[in-house]
Amino acid sequence: MNDKLDRLNDIKVENFIWIIYIGIILLSWYANSKEKNFILYNDNKSKKEYQGLMILIFSILLIVYLYFTKDSYDDIKKLSKYDSKKKRDLTYASFIGSLLITISGIIFLTIAITDDNIDTEIAFN
Repeated sequence: MNDKLDRLNDIKVENFIWIIYIGIILLSWYANSKEKNFILYNDNKSKKEYQGLMILIFSILLIVYLYFTKDSYDDIKKLSKYDSKKKRDLTYASFIGSLLITISGIIFLTIAITDDNIDTEIAFN
């Protein structure tokens, strides 16, 4: 019964994260319009706004990625020696995948912060 309650709580958090992703999509769409203004009109104000939006977007995403990485790590800590090999393998694989996504988030945030000329195309996946 406790496993079901834990899973239902996870779903509740994941639904909140979906709302965050919708916000990220809208912010990304708006950021693209700022990037387009910069490209077409060499508008430096749009460039600065675009850069700020990208830093905000990837900062939020990194927080989400860190949450999933921690959650995956917590799942590893909950493993029992009685769990099946398949469950253990998939739990470790999930953690590795979450960790790699977090590393990509750090890289993309670093690019967003350091790319003054907005030469590098970055997008959240």
